[in-house]
Amino acid sequence: MEYKVKIFGAGSIGNHLAHAARSKGWNVTLADVDPAALKRTRESIFPSRYGKWDEEIILKDSAAAMNDRADIVFIGTPPDSHINLAHEILDASQPKVLMIEKPLCGPDLNGCEALWHRALRMNVFIGVGYNHSVGRNTILAEQALANGIGRISTISARTREHWGGIFSAHPWLSGPEASYLGFYRRGGGAAGEHSHAIHIWQHFAHIVSAGKVADVSATLDIGSERGTEYDRLCLLALRTTEGLVGDVIQDVVTMPPEKMLRVQGSEGYLQWHVNYQPNFDAVVVGKNSVAATVEPVLIPKTRADDFRMEVDHLESVLEDRIQSSPMSLERGLDTMMVIAAAFKSHYLGRRVSINWKSGYRVDSLN
Repeated sequence: MEYKVKIFGAGSIGNHLAHAARSKGWNVTLADVDPAALKRTRESIFPSRYGKWDEEIILKDSAAAMNDRADIVFIGTPPDSHINLAHEILDASQPKVLMIEKPLCGPDLNGCEALWHRALRMNVFIGVGYNHSVGRNTILAEQALANGIGRISTISARTREHWGGIFSAHPWLSGPEASYLGFYRRGGGAAGEHSHAIHIWQHFAHIVSAGKVADVSATLDIGSERGTEYDRLCLLALRTTEGLVGDVIQDVVTMPPEKMLRVQGSEGYLQWHVNYQPNFDAVVVGKNSVAATVEPVLIPKTRADDFRMEVDHLESVLEDRIQSSPMSLERGLDTMMVIAAAFKSHYLGRRVSINWKSGYRVDSLN
């Protein structure tokens, strides 16, 4: 089926999503409040990545596009604009799917509870763009875990990557001070921008029936230069409602990058990798033996594939082929609760517990 897609935000992510939707032959409108961003999309970003500009893509001012009907709407604007823009979109023209780029918001959680309750009242799938959770490496890892590695002992996750790659993809930005990236309160810094690790940790905790994160102990390296305030390094110790203990590391300083997760069991282990080698993700499954030789399963993938898999997943959501999505709003909100708990833990110097019965608010953190 041919779907109508509307994307707010003509930055790097917006271009990736536009290309992914067009690769399926869908109708795409790409909108932005800045005419320079639309010009940059047409003349630079899209043709430099994909060979030439796609004349079928409609470029529009965000206000002019707001009331246009669409089956899927993506929000690819800065995190501190996400929730207000989501409400505006739902008021103007209710789509079937509303996808919000990660992270959902800043660690103050402003508006999270209201958006959650609105989502419960509406017949709209609202999700958050943690697309690694629907990648081929994730699906293969889930299948491997179903075959068993014994009792699960711990889970560790890493998204450690110098953010020079982000600025290479956004050459019009002079550095972290030029956008939300340099301000953790706006959703930038390691905890927010690289929160794929928190999300994928929670995803695999669900896969092994370990429950939600109950406690967070955090150490953050927060610095400031040229007026910024962001965490360069985010170290988390987590414990779930079912008692599983593990850890997450996210940073914006590591070169070369490391994006991986390890599930340790009593009989073996599983490793999940993003960009294990250039143009390959990987899954490694082994026994608890020093002598054992384990060959990784390599999975071909380009950067564009991350977004193709996201769009394929949303097509399945639209066609009712998926009952529960790891990219759901609930999972995105769960990740925001861990991020908010991390900052509170760091500043208080103690472990912080999450009271899930109290809702998606900062006063649910104790």
